[in-house]
Amino acid sequence: MDNTFVHEDLNAVIRQHSEWLANQLHSQRESLFPPDAEKTMRKFTSGEAAALLGVNDSYLRKLNLDGKGPSPELTAGNRRLYSAQDIQALRVLLEKTARKPGDYVPGRREGDHLQVIGVMNFKGGSGKTTTSAHLAQRLALRGYRVLGIDLDPQASFTALHGVQPELDLEDGGTLYDAIRYEDPEPIRSVIRKTYIPNLDLIPGNLELMEFEHDTPRALAQGNAGLFFFRVKEALAQVDEDYDVVVIDCPPQLGFLTMSALSAATGVLVTIHPEMLDVMSMSQFLRMTADLMDVIAESGADMSHDWMRYVLTRYEPQDAPQNRIVAFLRTMYGEAVLNSPMLKSTAISDAGLTKQTLYEVERSAFTRSTYDRAIESLNTLNDEIADLIQKTWGRT
Repeated sequence: MDNTFVHEDLNAVIRQHSEWLANQLHSQRESLFPPDAEKTMRKFTSGEAAALLGVNDSYLRKLNLDGKGPSPELTAGNRRLYSAQDIQALRVLLEKTARKPGDYVPGRREGDHLQVIGVMNFKGGSGKTTTSAHLAQRLALRGYRVLGIDLDPQASFTALHGVQPELDLEDGGTLYDAIRYEDPEPIRSVIRKTYIPNLDLIPGNLELMEFEHDTPRALAQGNAGLFFFRVKEALAQVDEDYDVVVIDCPPQLGFLTMSALSAATGVLVTIHPEMLDVMSMSQFLRMTADLMDVIAESGADMSHDWMRYVLTRYEPQDAPQNRIVAFLRTMYGEAVLNSPMLKSTAISDAGLTKQTLYEVERSAFTRSTYDRAIESLNTLNDEIADLIQKTWGRT
């Protein structure tokens, strides 16, 4: 009997497994989004469209009957369906006769500064990317001009928006191109439109790790300058193009995260209310503060408009979670957002097809499950939108 055990190089095994998985993911995308494998946004019911615009459904119907604005699609049951583009066109139309500026187009006005929101946590599974993606999409659907940046080399935020990092970004196209030390590209060269009006994307992939490797070398050679300003300086090139930038930060405290923190005007820290996660967050916050001290000593202005904690994957019936939530609220007060993101099979099931809850049809889920999850997300994201408005001096 031959008991010979064949040894394989670990790097070769991992590379082969990576290629198998990439090919399978590509096949899955082709089957989910034929024929051109590009995602599109679903249509919205008249009730959903009215809620996004902040008007009554009957008013939308009257606009349609009066021949104003885009004509909705009529289903066999005579229901009106609006595309995201229709909603944006209606938003622009309604703003022209609004009682006060910003009723329907809520973005920046003269004197308002760009809001750069860094979403971060050191521990995986905290809902960081889920939070980032739903926030970016909700703000865009509400009329803000949004740039979503994936700074996480794992690129889940990118995949959720229809870009497969290992296949679609073989020749670059991440923020690394705009912040590298040698021959950086203009940031506009890596921004791509998405299938959602008002939402642009700078995707991510493993190439972002190059910044982590390049920076120590540049520092040693004296060529890095104030490296932590590179993201901020790149964003300055498109400052006038957007109202809000949402950055999905890497799950570690490296040079990318430090650069994102230096660019941020607001910070969201995701917390899963379990004891191990809270203990991990304690270390994460301490390390973050130490690193920010170093950056501040080097000349960075670390002041920001706000910092908030987001409770994610929250289960209201879970008594230990409720105790931890009460503990966090007692300790941090209003720094913990009032609205948690509920744990929901609807959110996780949507993720199986690389979609957010805003992209999937309500009919794909039990109505109560979908409604509970979407209400949770909307309330949370709208609370963050209110923070943005307050930062601009509006309530």
